[in-house]
Amino acid sequence: MDAIELLTTRSSMPRLIAPAPDAHSLALIQQAALRVPDHMALMPVRCDIVQGDSLIALGQLFEKAARTEAGFNSQDVDRAAQLPLRAPMLIVVSTAYQDHDKVPKTEQFATAACATMAMQQACFAQGLGAIWRSGPYTHSATVKAGLGIADHDDIVGFLYVGTPAVPTPIKPAKENTIFRMAKIDINS
Repeated sequence: MDAIELLTTRSSMPRLIAPAPDAHSLALIQQAALRVPDHMALMPVRCDIVQGDSLIALGQLFEKAARTEAGFNSQDVDRAAQLPLRAPMLIVVSTAYQDHDKVPKTEQFATAACATMAMQQACFAQGLGAIWRSGPYTHSATVKAGLGIADHDDIVGFLYVGTPAVPTPIKPAKENTIFRMAKIDINS
């Protein structure tokens, strides 16, 4: 796939089936994450690969969070255990903040977010499917503890990865409402 086509037609693939990426494909996905912008080369990112029986364990962890934490309802509890089973592989992306006087946490979070996007794009470039999910489990103390993620770090998202069950739906182009020519007032 051409790089420009990849960037300008990016769409998430929510319907994923086995197989998961093989070792070669996963290595390319990992290489993509390691090439993102990273001020001072801190690599403030952690990626936990979840597959096989670990998907079931992650579902049990989600269910525990839904049962014990505020903000979840009975429907959340009922579906929590099944959420990780929506793909044959899931990559939990979290920060691994480093203390640095020139690189604030916001920049480090941006690096982790870029790593997530780069991995998703690497999936698409290889004919795989992926969807970056967030939601309440990214803010769950129970989920963070169960994954061994430090309290001061953040879960950036859950990257579900697999083989597309159907052709990836390409969303319609968006109207450009975010770019404009800068108007700079040095007197304000």
